[in-house]
Amino acid sequence: MGKIKLILAIAVLLLLVVGGLQIIPPVLANYQLQDDLHDVAALGGARIGLLPPKTDDELRSEVVRRAAEHNIQLDPGQVIVRHGGVSGGPSVYLEADYKVTVHMPGYSFDVHFEPSSNGNKGF
Repeated sequence: MGKIKLILAIAVLLLLVVGGLQIIPPVLANYQLQDDLHDVAALGGARIGLLPPKTDDELRSEVVRRAAEHNIQLDPGQVIVRHGGVSGGPSVYLEADYKVTVHMPGYSFDVHFEPSSNGNKGF
């Protein structure tokens, strides 16, 4: 009976390690994209000098490019751009919406991510 419990415990531990190795990289990439969204939004509302602010399409392209740097597949339709402003000046809000499929032995599932420029790191 003790050997069965040991084998079962090792199997569960191995499954947890394999699962962690599969899910940790997408989670870390999401956090990196989160930081990039914050940077792009902070700089997206205005340009230095005489150049006008970036257009929505330019902002979407920048987010898609930065996502690709983290091996995240996005298309411009998955990027939300909103403009706002308070007395401090114009602001830009960015959000991406995507899923990553995690493959486990005998089982696959999707993890949904919604990083945004306001700090929402939810998934």
